Amino acid sequence: MSRIGLLPIAIPRGTEVKINGSEVVARGSKGELRRRFHPAVSIALKDGCLIVTRPSDSKIHRSLHGLTRSLLANMVTGVSEGFEKILEINGVGYRAQKTGDKLVLQVGYANAVEFSPPPGISITVEGTNRIRVTGIDKEVIGETAAKIRAIRPPDSYKGKGIKYLDEKLRLKPGKSGKVGKK
Repeated sequence: MSRIGLLPIAIPRGTEVKINGSEVVARGSKGELRRRFHPAVSIALKDGCLIVTRPSDSKIHRSLHGLTRSLLANMVTGVSEGFEKILEINGVGYRAQKTGDKLVLQVGYANAVEFSPPPGISITVEGTNRIRVTGIDKEVIGETAAKIRAIRPPDSYKGKGIKYLDEKLRLKPGKSGKVGKK
């Protein structure tokens, strides 16, 4: 049995969920999300909770059971509370600034790098070295944060670059001195 798939999803106040066959629409204070799920998994609304059930114990149905429940929970959380990822820039002269709706990064390249966020995602810069990516769709937020990080990933020797705030870096030792001196 899927332990994740069996958990009911509580719908908070101010959030509305509509089920139309295999399509689910969630509306909340932050916005609206809609998603179409696999028709083999059934989704029901009972007593203010979403319940996901599967038709059999075949491998594909077991896989879809937990996945569907997790995606639904992320939809409900996104429209009621929202999600965020925080990135940090480390390095001498490395900085970020917001011009209009674009993010401008100066991270050691000859020219500044401009990044335009996808619709529904907002980017704010705190100071010169913290970037906050917020929105209601967890999948798009993670993808956007990964694209920003990929512009200049952290260096494995000095740690310079763009990293997630909670990311732990393991730095390599580098050279240990002169070898073979005569």
